[in-house]
Amino acid sequence: MAAKSYTNVLICGGSGFIGSHFVRHLYFKYPDYKIFNLDFLTYAGNNDNLTDLENLGRYQFIHGDICDGNLLAEIFGKHNFAVVVNFAAETHVDRSIWNSFAFIHTNINGVHSLIDTCRTYKVPRFIQVSTDEVYGDIEEGFSTEEAPLCPSNPYSASKAAADLLVQSYMRTFKLPALIVRGSNNFGPFQYPEKLIPLAIVSLIRAKKIPVHGSGEQVRNWLHVLDFCSAIDIVMHQGPDFSVFNVSDVSRKNIEVLGAVAKALNKDLDSCKLHTKDRPGGDQRYALDSTKIRRELGWSPRYHFDDCIEGVVNWYLSNKEWWTKILSRKEVWDHYQKQFEAEYY
Repeated sequence: MAAKSYTNVLICGGSGFIGSHFVRHLYFKYPDYKIFNLDFLTYAGNNDNLTDLENLGRYQFIHGDICDGNLLAEIFGKHNFAVVVNFAAETHVDRSIWNSFAFIHTNINGVHSLIDTCRTYKVPRFIQVSTDEVYGDIEEGFSTEEAPLCPSNPYSASKAAADLLVQSYMRTFKLPALIVRGSNNFGPFQYPEKLIPLAIVSLIRAKKIPVHGSGEQVRNWLHVLDFCSAIDIVMHQGPDFSVFNVSDVSRKNIEVLGAVAKALNKDLDSCKLHTKDRPGGDQRYALDSTKIRRELGWSPRYHFDDCIEGVVNWYLSNKEWWTKILSRKEVWDHYQKQFEAEYY
């Protein structure tokens, strides 16, 4: 019998929060796909996120940096990828204020390396995973895909720069690429420095939750499984050179923390500590996701109010996963810096 032929898909940053969910999503939905996960395993990359796939076949982990041109040439030349999806990024605003160099390295130089390699090896489709933060602070209304990019911090500026690089390759080299800009994701396996998992593990450990400023900042919340389904639809049905926003419901940060506290039967007022706000902090993000709903038929299934208790329960049931992360000195050094809110 002839060996089975698979469609090879490269996921960059597949050991992180959203990337690992997308790897699993593709793996179980498309049995003819072989998934390659290229991840440098910086602090937020975690192979424990995908232990269920390690011995099943059709999944291969590759340790490496997307900035490493020699490595990219080797694996692209060997595996003939049909699709490349890039989640690899530094993503935390606070960290970008304290030290922006890693963000420039990965989020700009890394994307440049990827798209140039895709051009060289004529990869049929490249997906850049971006963020609502590239649009900056939205006082009123909603950001469509045509809105100007107006980033407010080194993280969002590096992501906006990556988007512009990808769009320049679309125009100049006709690179068959698409950009997906998602709002704040939540769900299992999220690294515990982000708002929701930080709140959950802090409350479980009877520690205070650091709250930037008043906590009245508005963010749009999207379950990670809904974001994965959106990227899947874009990957398979989106026209080349397109940009799609993906979002669900808006909540104030303080409302999100209240929902987490309620799920744990805690009194939020006694568990939070307000710190100085970030310098230049954005007060409101507001994505308009009409385009992906209208053109590709996507709609969210896992709404915040229905799912937040289940996410809290996942962290309660998987203490071994996050206590292993919290055992690292670097994590609690960062936690302390968030309380001190000294950015300069």
